[in-house]
Amino acid sequence: MSSLRYVRFQSPVRSPRGRYPGVFGLANALAREGRLLPGEYALWRVSNDWYDAHLPDPSKTDPTVYDPVVNPGAAAWFRPTATEALARVAPYLRILRDHGVSCVRLESASPGPIVHADAYQVVAVGPPGRADP
Repeated sequence: MSSLRYVRFQSPVRSPRGRYPGVFGLANALAREGRLLPGEYALWRVSNDWYDAHLPDPSKTDPTVYDPVVNPGAAAWFRPTATEALARVAPYLRILRDHGVSCVRLESASPGPIVHADAYQVVAVGPPGRADP
C-alpha cells in the first residue's frame, strides 16, 4: 500500500447546503463579503490567479462533477505529488486564521470513488469530511 495520501483543506463545519467548504471557497467568501484588508485582498488575488493559471478547473471538463445529484459529496483533493500547489495554500490558511475561520487539513490514501483526475488533483465522491485516521 502506498504511503502517499491525498490532501484536502476544508471547514470542519458543514455549510447550510450540507457541504464542507474547501479552503478556496472559504477564502473566496471572505473576499466576496469585502472582509479582506487591502494586503490580504492582493495576496488572495495573486494566489487565485496562480491557481487559475496552473490547475485545471474540473467543472470545465465536466460540468456535473460537483452536481450534488450526480456526484453527491464530491470534493477536490490535492495529489500528494502536487507539492507547489500544496505549498501555495499557506497564504489562504493565514488569511482564514487571521479572520477566525476554521480550516482543517485532511489526508486520505483513498478519498472515495474518483470522478475527475488531473496532474494536481482528484475529485472524489464520498462521505463529506472523510479522512483516514
